[in-house]
Formats: sequence, structure tokens, C-alpha cells
Amino acid sequence: MTEWALWGCLPFLTAALFTDIRWMRIPNWITLPALIGGLLLQLIINGWQGLLFSLCGSVAGFLLLLIMYFIGAVGAGDVKLFAAIGAWTGVLFSLQVIVYSVLLGAVVGWIIILYRRETGRRLRSMISRTAGFLLLRNMSLVKGREGELLRFPFMLAVFPGFICAYIYF
Repeated sequence: MTEWALWGCLPFLTAALFTDIRWMRIPNWITLPALIGGLLLQLIINGWQGLLFSLCGSVAGFLLLLIMYFIGAVGAGDVKLFAAIGAWTGVLFSLQVIVYSVLLGAVVGWIIILYRRETGRRLRSMISRTAGFLLLRNMSLVKGREGELLRFPFMLAVFPGFICAYIYF
């Protein structure tokens, strides 16, 4: 992976950050051109090997975030965004961005919970669902209600996660 690939991600990551903060969505007009751009530029600069590098990174980012999408942790725009990040940067870097983003997402979530003073209620709910699952082996107790989910723009964690991965890569 080269330096230009990292810098090539910044414009669409910045656009995704603004749209995610404003509307809690990352639209296709950001993710699809970013994905195609990453694939094409890798092909042009590194040939077929670059295209393979780009495809592998794209599939890795897509599949890992797709798992998170199915459990309700991220939205579909985030899944497509990580496919684009993988297309530009490859498997290793996109995996690092995912790890940093999940860790930073946990920090952002706890900051929001502490700010809203919901810590006690959320901890009690988590403990009771976990105990109910362990005692009764009922998976429906783990999921909780839709209204209990903490929602925030995941780009608040992805953008700094990308920066951390860039610094430590």
C-alpha cells in the first residue's frame, strides 16, 4: 500500500463523516465512487496485482462489517464504506481501521451513556439480560428492545480509527 492510497481515502471519509453526523446515513453517492475509484486506481498504478489487492481488501472490509450489520451494530452505509476503504488500502489496513473503530466506538458509546446519565439503567439491563440468558438459555432475552439500542454516527469512531491506523501502520 502506498501513501497516495491513504490520502485518497480522506475526501470520501470526510464527506461520510459530515453526512453521518447530519443525517445518520452514508449515501451511495459517497461509497460507490470511492469503491470504484479505489479499484480503478489500484489497477492503473499496480496492474492486475493491484486490482487483486484492492478486491481482497474490499471483500474483507465488506464481510466483517456485514457481520456487524446483521447484529445491528452498524448501518448499511458503514458496510459499503468499509468496502471502499478496503479497495483503497487493502486487507491489513482495513482490518486495523475496523479494530480501532470498534474500540473507539465503545469509548464514544460510554461517553454518551455517561453524559446522558444512563449508566445505571443500562448496566442493570445488561446484567439482567445476561443472567436471564445464562439461567434460561433464551436468546430473545439477550437482544433487548429496539428502543434500548444506543445509536450514534459510527463515523465518529471510524474517522479517528482511520487516523490511528495510519499513524501506527
